[in-house]
Amino acid sequence: MTRTTFTVLFFIKRTKALKDGTVPIFARVTVNGQRTEFGLQRSIEENQWHAEKGYAKGTSKNAREINSYLDFVKSKMLVTKRELEETGKPITALTLKNQYLGIEDSGKTILQIYREHNERCKGLIDTDFSLGTIKRYKTSYNHVENFIKYKYKRNDLALYEITPKFISDFEFYLKTIRKCCHNSTVKYLKNFKKIVRIALANGWMKADPFIQVTYRLDEVDMDFLDEQELNALINKEFKFERLQQVKDTYLFCCFTGLAFIDVKSLVYSDIESKGDTLWIKKRRQKTKNWCHIPLLPPAVQLLEKYRSHPQCQKTGCVLPVLTNQKMNAYLKEIADLTGIDKNLSTHTARHTFATTVTLANHISIEVVSKMLGHSSIKMTKKYARVVDDLIHRDMQKIYGKYETALRGTG
Repeated sequence: MTRTTFTVLFFIKRTKALKDGTVPIFARVTVNGQRTEFGLQRSIEENQWHAEKGYAKGTSKNAREINSYLDFVKSKMLVTKRELEETGKPITALTLKNQYLGIEDSGKTILQIYREHNERCKGLIDTDFSLGTIKRYKTSYNHVENFIKYKYKRNDLALYEITPKFISDFEFYLKTIRKCCHNSTVKYLKNFKKIVRIALANGWMKADPFIQVTYRLDEVDMDFLDEQELNALINKEFKFERLQQVKDTYLFCCFTGLAFIDVKSLVYSDIESKGDTLWIKKRRQKTKNWCHIPLLPPAVQLLEKYRSHPQCQKTGCVLPVLTNQKMNAYLKEIADLTGIDKNLSTHTARHTFATTVTLANHISIEVVSKMLGHSSIKMTKKYARVVDDLIHRDMQKIYGKYETALRGTG
């Protein structure tokens, strides 16, 4: 068994002088290199304090009373440590401090609350949460669990041990040990913040470790296919059925803007006919927002191509969609074979719809936002970049106006 190192030291805080000119005395508890401090509700004149010994100087009545009280505090801390050992509770600087000060422990632990939260979410799959969201919470839980084992050599922590330092150390761990990028780190921290808010709302935690802490996602410029690349992919035929199937699913997303999870669950009851046009009317699984999408001819052709496919007839789905992992793996191969020097993924099809297929063809951003099922146009702006061809096309309109503006001058 690893031996617990434990010390109690006393010091004064010169920067917190009281109105009467004295300075407060503090106790510093250190356990296994981790420490915490608390005030003793005692004060002394600065020149009466022996900094090296951590006691009051001299033999005056006041000095004797202070030193006697400090001896009492140290002995009480030793008794508190033994009590924790006897009950089998974890001994940390914080648990010793809280036990000594009589700060109540709710008995709850952070991972216990996290597990309860995740179990409740599982019961609400397809009602309030998607399967993907549940998986992300599970991954986030695993990161917190592994961090506690790595940093504290324990299986769980009491809620009062979740401090601002815990948060900053956890962020550092995600970025260095787990090699998470900034945006992934922020998402895991936001997931964890939700668990902390649950504990605060129920009164199990007294202090918010996230107070005055804000996180922002970095803007990510994801790939999308331009007109030339999209046409190259349309015209490319593959001998292997699986590659052709993945290509067709990807193109369907390019011409509808559907996310992977939404095209995978797309059934014929999600498609309506209005006059000569077929429409997809479906709630997005991620946001539950409705998206209304008129089907372009390439999308209609792909529907007809797979109408009699055995997998589609068996499941009732519109397309024989593979798993997201397999799709992304095959898309990398498809990009290489087509000569597309971009990191294709299922989500780049959604970006292609927002840029090359719609905005570049003068479809208003309000309409694009509605088709994508976004809650606001602000979300659409993150997806849809105005491509260079569109900028060039618009600027051509004013070239003639200024072509001769400076001729004959100078």
